[in-house]
Amino acid sequence: MTRNNIIGVPTITDIEEAYERINGQVKRTPVLSSESINRILGAQIFFKCENFQKVGAFKFRGASNAVLSLSEQEASKGVATHSSGNHAAALALAAALRGIPAHVVMPNNSPLIKRRAVEGYGARITYCNPTQQDREETLAKVQMRTGSAFVHPYDNTRVICGQGTAAMELLQEVNNLNTVIVPIGGGGLMSGTTIYVKGASSAIKVFGAEPRNADDAFRSLRDNTLHPSVNPATIADGLLTSLSPLTFKIVAGLSNGILTVSENDIVDAMRMIWERMKIIVEPSAAVPLAAVMANPDKFKDQRIGIILTGGNVDLDKLPFGKSLATL
Repeated sequence: MTRNNIIGVPTITDIEEAYERINGQVKRTPVLSSESINRILGAQIFFKCENFQKVGAFKFRGASNAVLSLSEQEASKGVATHSSGNHAAALALAAALRGIPAHVVMPNNSPLIKRRAVEGYGARITYCNPTQQDREETLAKVQMRTGSAFVHPYDNTRVICGQGTAAMELLQEVNNLNTVIVPIGGGGLMSGTTIYVKGASSAIKVFGAEPRNADDAFRSLRDNTLHPSVNPATIADGLLTSLSPLTFKIVAGLSNGILTVSENDIVDAMRMIWERMKIIVEPSAAVPLAAVMANPDKFKDQRIGIILTGGNVDLDKLPFGKSLATL
């Protein structure tokens, strides 16, 4: 076991402590594999199924750790965030389980299934225009009115440590992995995963996977400077956000890089998971498998861990058989 030496960045020990904190509240999700997918791709792939997590996404891990880490005084006025869906639902449920209010700012184009979930967990929603500036300005007004504590979807060390517990469970269950691949949007899961995996074994490679139509993380690492995500147009709606300075520092300092995939790659991977594994995943969750499918020689004969990040799909907008020419 090794420790990272990046100042101000959580360590594997912090993730282990987060696991102890949330262990009674989050589900230990299964790790599944598919003989047919392994045969098609010429690799052994182990899917950590966070689509079976509470709220249907890994985000519940980070939200739970953040909420349970608050002092009584901090928690007394509730929590607030801005999110397009999964983090919003996760924070709403984590707050409800602690018995405190949750205030959520959501873009007005968020998927209906995610809006309904957030409402169902009892959060108070304020809608805004779908830009980062509008999210942040609306949230500031909500916080000023309520005094609630801001729990950022990914630029938060407590959230990052909670997300890292999914990789911790994966490595506890599967030995001798060569590679771990996770989707990357804001970088919270990628940061937590990289910290834990590299802390456990520096020999395991960790890649982020993102849509080519929203490749700000790829460009940021390539150019060694933080690029914002500007008008991304991708089916993977959970990967629209940009890295923060914190997650950029972690991903750039510890990971093995970012792989990008096309929209058709994402749909093909999503369909493969649905058809071969008989489980529901959202487009963002399929991006790592799409990266393996798009790079068969790179991953041939490897043992690969993939975190299936969520299963919250708007069934009225399934992409199978539809043209993606407008994306």
